[in-house]
Amino acid sequence: MKPFDVAAAARNVATFYEHLSPAALPRIGTFYADDARFKDPFNDVRGLSVITRIFEHMFETVEAPRFVVNTLIAEGQQAMLGWTFHLRLRGRALVIQGVSHLCFNAQGQIVTHRDYWDAAEELYAQLPIVGRLMRLLQRRLSAGGG
Repeated sequence: MKPFDVAAAARNVATFYEHLSPAALPRIGTFYADDARFKDPFNDVRGLSVITRIFEHMFETVEAPRFVVNTLIAEGQQAMLGWTFHLRLRGRALVIQGVSHLCFNAQGQIVTHRDYWDAAEELYAQLPIVGRLMRLLQRRLSAGGG
């Protein structure tokens, strides 16, 4: 069996996420192994149905979610995707920067998807009440004093 092209597989995943919609979710099994693991700041799950449910929930709870993949690095059987996630939450536009670490099996399917992004800085700090409290705490804890 010919080894898969990890860069091509990662580009295909990036394209899938950049065009993600509720109608595209049934295709998630094209990219993920049946027992794939997905971990982000809010979830740590295994299996296609639960991973699909995470994205269904995203479409139910935020407005106009959209991923833009800015960086793709591939080597061996893994890839890193640097991305920007645009969304509206309760009418407020938010932008989250993050990175996905993807590990592929020999068939070119994702077996591990780990998202790295700072929920405190990228999400909570942008919310009105919580954001003020976080900025106050950040000033108090920073080395610059405050």
